[in-house]
Amino acid sequence: MKPFMDEEFLLDTDAARRLYHTYAEPMPIADYHCHIDAREIFEDRRFENLTQAWLGGDHYKWRLMRAGGVPEELVTGNGGDWEKFQKWAGVLELAAGSPLYHWSHLELRRYFGYGGVLNERTAEEVWALTREKLKEPSMGARGLIRQSGVKVLCTTDDPADPLEWHRRLAEDPGFPVQVLPAWRPDRAMSLERTDYPAYLERLEAASGRKIHDFSSLLDALRVRMDFFASMGCVTADHGLPYVPYAEASRKEVETIFSWRLAGRMPEKRELAAFRTAFLAVMGREYHKRGWVMQLHFGVKRDNSSRLYAGLGPDAGADCILSPLRSGPLADYLNALDRTGELPKTILYSLNPADNAVIGALIGCFQGDGILGKVQQGSAWWFNDHKDGMEAQLKSLASLGLLGSFVGMLTDSRSLLSYPRHEYFRRILCGILGRWVENGEYPADWEALSRIVRGISYENAVRYFGFSVPGAEAVQV
Repeated sequence: MKPFMDEEFLLDTDAARRLYHTYAEPMPIADYHCHIDAREIFEDRRFENLTQAWLGGDHYKWRLMRAGGVPEELVTGNGGDWEKFQKWAGVLELAAGSPLYHWSHLELRRYFGYGGVLNERTAEEVWALTREKLKEPSMGARGLIRQSGVKVLCTTDDPADPLEWHRRLAEDPGFPVQVLPAWRPDRAMSLERTDYPAYLERLEAASGRKIHDFSSLLDALRVRMDFFASMGCVTADHGLPYVPYAEASRKEVETIFSWRLAGRMPEKRELAAFRTAFLAVMGREYHKRGWVMQLHFGVKRDNSSRLYAGLGPDAGADCILSPLRSGPLADYLNALDRTGELPKTILYSLNPADNAVIGALIGCFQGDGILGKVQQGSAWWFNDHKDGMEAQLKSLASLGLLGSFVGMLTDSRSLLSYPRHEYFRRILCGILGRWVENGEYPADWEALSRIVRGISYENAVRYFGFSVPGAEAVQV
């Protein structure tokens, strides 16, 4: 019987252990997509206890607690911090096979030096140990990021955001980690939202441009893109239920937008036409600026109206959408590619059934001297567990070029979530190690080191064009 989560966790061959400990483990982190608040980093946010650090905004954990029958008062309500933690420890004990079980124990080991197991019987011990540890100067937001080996991280920011905290961080010589904004224009595209006119007022104030038609909307967004670029932005991200493709003339799109300004909500067909035109312009702008375009799709959000009414979005009530219709996505990428304006692009689907579809699709749009120009993104959200990561890696290896992969992202609001990169790297090395041991790939340690170091860190630095210390050593 193997020990629980020891230093050889998930490394089941000699080759895997060599790959991880020699090449993957020492690599820094380039976190190119996360939801950490830049203000928390600038102000060096501190936590009094693990409930604040773990349960304050983590809908992964909320879902598990609800499944464990925990009353909402002790999930997101006004219950006491100790009572919430105690409930979490009891639920975690039942979560065999969950990535949350692995993540939680990796975090306890890496940040708090706790090598035991968290459950109802040890909850008080863990609570006391971690409360004391969190008092140390190195356990604020900045210290947690630095000790995690992070060199650069990209937050997720609306075009109307002032980016004040990014500016302050960039001017602070005491914090060497680059905190860059990432462009997330979902609100600007969401005609169907009842608060869309109020959002346009925010965008007008931020851009200094009056928005009276589709063209002026795009002008306002270009102004904000220029500002984001001046703040170091190198990537854009879109969160979509699906990627549409419904061609319409510019006149038709202007009419749809003018109707919305007049208070008429768009029909489904009109919304698809508007989104298609919007995404086409955005893609061309990203290409012009050299930004990476990330498309997250395959999700149906806010399914519980009860939870949404009480907690708003991101409450843990989202689910996987039915499998991808590859035709519209292929047509969208082709529309940009045929004019030479397809930016570097990463495609993420929440539906694991889409792995092979995406793997086949990305091969249609490679080239331009760019290693892995169009990528399949890492196993996302409901898929970032052992089985999901292995499925994504094996599918990408079978249908694409594994060594070009830009690897793991944190996609988290938690400052304690960086051991997820360790989890991913162990899984990656486990797969490669088994291939070596089985004679499916040679024991060419130079080639293997390039693959592992690339996927762990170097490919992302090169692909996004991050200017980080040591980047000159990354092979081009």
